[in-house]
Amino acid sequence: MTRALIDKGLSSIKSGSRIFVHGCGGTPKHLNRLLAQRANELRRVEIMGVLALDNTFTDPKLKDSFFVNSLFASGFVRPSIAKGTASYIPALLSEMPRFFDENILPLDAAFIQVSPPDIHGYCSLGISIEITRAALRNAKKVFAQINRNMPRVHGDTFVHMNQIDAYVEHDEPLMEVDYSKEISDVEKAIGKYVAELIDDRSTLQMGIGTIPDCVLKCLENHKDLSIASEMISDGVMALIEKGVVTNRYKKFHPGITTCTFILGTRKLYDYVNDNPNIFAFDVGITNDPAEIRRNRKMCAINAAIEVDLTGQVCADSIGQMHYSGVGGQMDFMRGAALSHEGKPILVLPSQTTKGISRIVNTLKEGAGVTTTRAHVHYIVTEYGVANLFGKNYQQRAKALIDIAHPDHREALDRAAHKRFKNLY
Repeated sequence: MTRALIDKGLSSIKSGSRIFVHGCGGTPKHLNRLLAQRANELRRVEIMGVLALDNTFTDPKLKDSFFVNSLFASGFVRPSIAKGTASYIPALLSEMPRFFDENILPLDAAFIQVSPPDIHGYCSLGISIEITRAALRNAKKVFAQINRNMPRVHGDTFVHMNQIDAYVEHDEPLMEVDYSKEISDVEKAIGKYVAELIDDRSTLQMGIGTIPDCVLKCLENHKDLSIASEMISDGVMALIEKGVVTNRYKKFHPGITTCTFILGTRKLYDYVNDNPNIFAFDVGITNDPAEIRRNRKMCAINAAIEVDLTGQVCADSIGQMHYSGVGGQMDFMRGAALSHEGKPILVLPSQTTKGISRIVNTLKEGAGVTTTRAHVHYIVTEYGVANLFGKNYQQRAKALIDIAHPDHREALDRAAHKRFKNLY
């Protein structure tokens, strides 16, 4: 399709329109830039998406033209949220498709990035499905960037050319993330402790970050593991290639590695291309606790920013400063807790790089509670594991102080005695 035709398609975007933009590694950067060229004509166009890996619409010079309403914030969006030129909609990832399916947030258009069509006319959404399928079902117009670098991923990823109102063919590298770089001793220690909690024949969900990837590196001697995750990274690929991940004992699509998005290096993207053992699905399916709980020995491993002495977990803000989002943490924490022999696991370094304790008496003022103290089971730092399930306030405080950084244990102990009067 010529540039003139895609320009004509994009001309349907008016001031006040609401647009869904494909997120994660699927962010259609070229398509975004084409719309941004019309910034002078537009005012307050609302941009929605999950983990946008692009700063086109958060450019300060375009703040009057575009407003990003993020469903999970990346580092590209975070500064704009702090300035008030963007915002965040709190929601569980599993429930986000409802925003579009129930017309809570009607969409004027959806921007997607896809692989070239096959001989039958089907493109693939590739490495990112998340809530894109719901957007395609409900958007008035669909505009696509066709990129030969986008792999064809199996599962619920296919979009026929007849469903696309206008497209542009533009090849550019996909966003890559290498979690194996600069792994610290702290992260290695946490990975080892978590790996010790995981039994053979377990099914795993891994969150984003270096620590979950460290866990994967520590599982090379395990047997018959399965993956039913929100995302997969290079670490999952390595375990599949070594025969550690067989997907033999999972209930959700046995024999298949399942996820809703894929984020890693080009090597991973090449690996998932036309791989019949990797399926990507709508997040309303992968993150449904009812589906998650079907997997016996479901282990969900997710990161936290701060934990208080009662077990309240903050994972999406630093005090009042918004950092990321609720995402799928609660979906998988709950699903794993309901699974037979399941283990919901939250990980965090015991202190920040500035030496501030991440285990605290009370969360910072304005901090969001991502996972409630009623949902928390395992907390892991580089100093060990605290299992809070079935423990009262005093028992929880003692268990958490035991895995806090030694430099902060005395202060935490004093705070706990003042707050709870006595410790066991």
